[in-house]
Amino acid sequence: VQLQASGGGLVQPGRSLRLSCAASGITVDNRPIGWFRQAPGQEREGVACIMSSGEGTAYYANSVKGRFTISRDNAKNTVYLQINSLKPEDTAVYYCATDCGAYYSGSFHLEGYDKWGQGTQVTVSS
Repeated sequence: VQLQASGGGLVQPGRSLRLSCAASGITVDNRPIGWFRQAPGQEREGVACIMSSGEGTAYYANSVKGRFTISRDNAKNTVYLQINSLKPEDTAVYYCATDCGAYYSGSFHLEGYDKWGQGTQVTVSS
């Protein structure tokens, strides 16, 4: 099982970015896929999760609602994270995962997950 995150870069505040999570060894449409991020000196936090096609629900952390959109292309076996109106506080390494953890109080709570890939760096700066 491998998830490869890509699409990060250096962008100016207010711009948009679309991150990709390409999967191999699994099928993204029959399991939840989550996007997480980790800023320097901070804990990793979940930002978005898309459930299997059968359920089709997407969840977002309160901190990113309205700006982040998670979607899936089953034909490409890829999950995307569209980030609009980027802010400097969005600067982080973004990872995708084959688990979202528990979602409550507007945030994700994932424990014991050890399959993190390399992630993709997003830097928001003018």
